[in-house]
Amino acid sequence: MNSKTDVSYAESSAYGEIEPCKIATTNSGDGDQLAALGKKPVLKRNFNFISILSLSVTVLITWEASLVLFSQGLENGGPSGLVYTYIIVWVGNLSTFSAMCELVSMAPTAAGQYHWVYMLAPKSSRNLLSFITGWITAAGWQGSVASASFICGSLAQGLAVLTMPSYVPTRWQNTLLSIGIAAFCLFVALYLNFILPKIEVCILVMHVTAFFGILATMVVMGEHGDVTSVFATFANGGNWPSQGVSVLVGMIGNAFAFIGADASFHLAEEIQKPSIYIPRAMISGMLINGVLGLAMLIAVCFSLVNLPDGPPQFIFPMLDIFYAVTKSVPAAAAMGSVIASMGIFALIGLFVSASRVLWSFARDHGVPGWRTVSKVDPKTQVPIWACTITAIITSLLTLINIGSSVALNDVLSLSISSLYTSYLITLSFFLYRRLTGAIAEPDINEEGGASPDNLVWGPWRIGGLLGTVNNVFACFYLSFVLFWSFWPPATPVVAETMNYSFMGLLAVIGLSSAYYFATARKQFSGPIVELDETSG
Repeated sequence: MNSKTDVSYAESSAYGEIEPCKIATTNSGDGDQLAALGKKPVLKRNFNFISILSLSVTVLITWEASLVLFSQGLENGGPSGLVYTYIIVWVGNLSTFSAMCELVSMAPTAAGQYHWVYMLAPKSSRNLLSFITGWITAAGWQGSVASASFICGSLAQGLAVLTMPSYVPTRWQNTLLSIGIAAFCLFVALYLNFILPKIEVCILVMHVTAFFGILATMVVMGEHGDVTSVFATFANGGNWPSQGVSVLVGMIGNAFAFIGADASFHLAEEIQKPSIYIPRAMISGMLINGVLGLAMLIAVCFSLVNLPDGPPQFIFPMLDIFYAVTKSVPAAAAMGSVIASMGIFALIGLFVSASRVLWSFARDHGVPGWRTVSKVDPKTQVPIWACTITAIITSLLTLINIGSSVALNDVLSLSISSLYTSYLITLSFFLYRRLTGAIAEPDINEEGGASPDNLVWGPWRIGGLLGTVNNVFACFYLSFVLFWSFWPPATPVVAETMNYSFMGLLAVIGLSSAYYFATARKQFSGPIVELDETSG
């Protein structure tokens, strides 16, 4: 088989332009499918359906995240706002990722969003749009890892306050805890990658087991409110001009509980039958997490009685509720420790996925030092530099907390705005291609690739009008959540409470654009063709 390396998809050949679009999806091995996209298989396919389903569920840990993050929605929206906006976010994410699963079924690579944007965008602007999308996606994923590390460190401090009332938490201690958690994830990513699928299955078992244990405790023990207190009680702690605005501002906590759902997309080159298994795992995981999260959120809202006035005693309101329900410090600490442990375990999947986004973008010459960042260890088949740099970025971001927790929160808020923006860009171009009829039915007798004007559906698809309506709804939902993600948590707005995520997102777009025109356009021309799919 002939091969060629470091050739752009925009480069012409004797057959015309070589583009990353059409792939054989029937009677084709995983390696053949990746080769049809012009990529050389260098990562080991350790994951099967069960293990990637486990990762899809546990990387979100939605019921645990709902407990940790419900304070914003409780202040702005109250119990009823929490429940109703959770359902909105859940349905919206189902719509979003069912549409994106159609894309991963067409072109399963670790690149994800920026590869699909290159496939779908107009020829005149696809390089720039793909490059900006790559930077937005990478920034969102790096921010998500740092956010999760910081939250896990804060939760550890909350447990310390619960069990040792004399303990006074400090910002530098939180930073050290966050760095330690990132170092643990780096160790797993580098040295235990070969058993990562088994680890994810074990985490799934703990995730489900812990759910029933904590839910039973919440339901059986303690006092509970009535139905009205959960489904007809709103709050406007942010002093917004209307209750509706308050509810929508508080919705972002629930949106954050679903961040990282595209993790399995970026492990596409490490999964068997990715065009089929990833969509099945993604949708199944979203349904499982959604049900568990909603049940736990309702149970918590029923338990919001006999709580002390004022800010939470133990940093997280969740710990106050555990203590009020059990009336026991050891029991509350045990429940909180389960949540903290699950958070750290979920961070493993987040960390690995973030490193794959960075590695893939480096492979396509999208970041400075791409020759080093894109290296894969030939023995372990792990992108060691991408993993190490991810840990370093997390550590550097959490160092900001020592100087200012407000500044850190502004950086970490990029995780929602960046990832949702990458989804919106991708699905907007997908909708455009869909409406113009540019995506053809697969022909099992044809092999190889074609231009973006001859896109071909994969084996997983929402066909007909339903697919189009779903795509439109997903774009509407993403725009809706993005709009509200830029709002501050309360009025009057001061420098300490201002939400700077919009400025951060503009900074990522502006800096990446400047970098592209100054230097990167000479080295980035879309996804690199490492193998000529017409050869063989």
